[in-house]
Parts: sequence; C-alpha cells; structure tokens
Amino acid sequence: MHSAVFLIEFGAIILGLGLLGRFAGRFQLSPIPLYLLAGLAFGEGGLLPLGTSEEFVAIGAEIGVILLLLMLGLEYTASDLLSNLKTQYPAGLVDAALNALPGAAMALLLGWGPVAAVVLAGVTWISSSGVIAKVLGDLGRLGNRETPVVLSILVLEDLSMAVYLPIVTALLAGAGLAAGSLTLAIALGVAGLVLLVAVRFGRHISRFVSSDDPEKLLLVVLGLTLLVAGIAQQLQVSAAVGAFLVGIALSQEVAEGAHSLLAPLRDLFAAVFFVFFGLHTDPASIPPVLLPALALALVTAATKIATGYWAARRAGISVKGRWRAGGTLVARGEFSIVIAGLAVTAGIEPSLGPLATAYVLILVILGPLTARWTEPVALHLTARLRRPAHPAAEGTTAPAEAAHEALDGQDAVGRK
Repeated sequence: MHSAVFLIEFGAIILGLGLLGRFAGRFQLSPIPLYLLAGLAFGEGGLLPLGTSEEFVAIGAEIGVILLLLMLGLEYTASDLLSNLKTQYPAGLVDAALNALPGAAMALLLGWGPVAAVVLAGVTWISSSGVIAKVLGDLGRLGNRETPVVLSILVLEDLSMAVYLPIVTALLAGAGLAAGSLTLAIALGVAGLVLLVAVRFGRHISRFVSSDDPEKLLLVVLGLTLLVAGIAQQLQVSAAVGAFLVGIALSQEVAEGAHSLLAPLRDLFAAVFFVFFGLHTDPASIPPVLLPALALALVTAATKIATGYWAARRAGISVKGRWRAGGTLVARGEFSIVIAGLAVTAGIEPSLGPLATAYVLILVILGPLTARWTEPVALHLTARLRRPAHPAAEGTTAPAEAAHEALDGQDAVGRK
C-alpha cells in the first residue's frame, strides 16, 4: 500500500511537470516559475501536501543540482575558463560588486545577520545561464557581437561558484574561521588541480571516458560525476562544485556526446529540484516578503543592465549592443535557487526561502522581457532626451545618427 501511494504521488508529480513544461514551451516561457509554483502547491500549507514520496523527491533534487552543474561544466573547456578569466575579469568584478551588494544589504536591513547576507548576495549575483541561453536562441542573437560578452560574464559567474559555494557551505555548517579557511583552501586546491589536469591531460581523460556505445558513455560519465560529487561532499566541499569540475575536465568530443545523453536526465531532475524547493516554502510565508523581493528585483535588474552595458562598452560594442547585453543578463533562476536551497536546508532564516522564491519568480518572468525591450525603450528615451530644442538644429544631428546606425548594424555580424 505504501509503495502504491508513492508511485501514484511521484507519477502525478512527473506527469504534472511534463504538462507544465509543454505549456511553458508553447508560450516560449521559462518553465522554472511553473515548477516552483507546483512545489508550493504540493508542499506544506499548499493545496495537496505530499506524504510518502517526499524523501525520494529530496534525493532526486540533490541529483538535479549535480546534473545542473555537470552540464554547465560541459559547456566550457579549461582553456576557455582560463582565457575568460584573463581577459574579462574586470567585468566579473563589476558584476559581483553591483549585484551581490544589494542582496547582502537587503539581508542586513531585514536583520537576518551576516550569514544570510552572504547567501542572499549569491542569490542576487548569479544570472540564470539556462534561461539566458534559451532567450538568446529564441531572439536569434547567438551570432551578435555582444553575445560573447554576455557569455564571458556567465562563465566568470559559474567559475566563481567553485569558490563561493564552499564558503557558503562552511558558513551554514557553523564552521569557525580555521575550519572555514581549511574548507576554502581545499576547494581552491581541488579546483586548481582539476583545471591543471584538464589543460594538460584532458585528452587522456576523455579517451578513458569515451565510448562509441551511448549506454556505456552515459554510465561512465554519470557514475564518475556522482562519485566525484560524493567525494567532494565528504571533504566538506560542495558536491555541485565537484560535478562542475568533472564537466570542465571532459574535452569537447566527449562533452558533446555526454551533453546530448544527459540533457533529458538533467531536465527531469532539475524540474524535481525546483519542485523540492517549492515543497519547503509555505505559500503563506510569501506575501510578507513580496515587497522586499519586488524592490530587490527592480534594483538588481537595473544593476545587471548596468553591468552588461559597461562590459559591452569596454569590449567596443555599439550602443544598441550594450543595451541588449544588459537586458539579457537580468534573468535569475536555477543557481539562485540552488544557493537559497542550501540555506533553507540549514534552517538559518525562515523567510529567506520565501523571499528567494518570490525574487526568482519575478526575475525569471521579467528577464526575457528586458532582453527583448531594454534596447528599444532605452534608445527611445535617450532620443527624446537628445531631441534639439529648435527645429533648425535638427539637421546637424543627421551625420552623427547615420554613423551611429551604421555601427549598430555591425552587431548582427556572426562570430567566428
């Protein structure tokens, strides 16, 4: 009887997620807010609380986080990361300063303490790579000149998680300065070692993992990832970081094969993770934090736009491309929830989970809109501000405007 109820509950969850994903795809929306809302509906205080399947959902959610980070690591090679770190690190520093500080400040203003401030700083800092990649594809901007700038910022954010997550893990565990420093040193040492091995011996590792049989390739990559993630967690380093580093260590050929095989599993368990996060958030706890979440969303949407504009300007991109880069970076999603989920599990601040849920819901919906409309709205407003006071002066602006349009037209040139 117990197993029958479990199968009914879990089957209903998976079926519901599939239907929600199809609904979101039909309207070209991110399914993340729908998954979060489903979790709220099935969680404590929701419409239909779960019973027997919650423990299995928790395990599935942990696997979802590991697969999210593994797939992210597969997108980049170690040389890509090192190249981005060398050339784009100023943009990464500006990104961290402008977008992490508002989250930390909000946590301190709400009286949540320094640990919650570090967590909320990460929630507001990291953009959603998954949502942004989908938006770029939907809008046909993958070949735009500003797109490498956007991707560079995302790479730096993802790489910074190898340092940030161990710090958060140590803080949430209540580790002292010595233990926290040791955890960070281990994390940095492991990350550095993996990058070194990936650069020098990446082909040998990929040759060992590679297989023409998709079944064997899937088993080896998945087994290696879970093994390394477990060892990382045993060493007090985040399991997600271990999975991320495995993805980086695999070279392009194996990465492409593993990506196509693991993508369906990633999507399944990632959806389960978002539901699990919603399960641990009481819907009644969201209205009290809705105004702070909305204020934080508006502020950090503006700071992300400023970040993208500054980074694109530094790279020599024209004005239209600068606004497009800024608007594209606004969306938050999977990794904001991953970071908040660590705090929810540790139980440091009851209101942090609801605020993070509301914050992500707002920006995951707002992000695709800012990606589409930031450029035309900004150019319209600046054109009105620059409009000459006297009609006679209008003719003097034509050459400058023509030159500006010519430069902006170059943004559609494909990357090589």
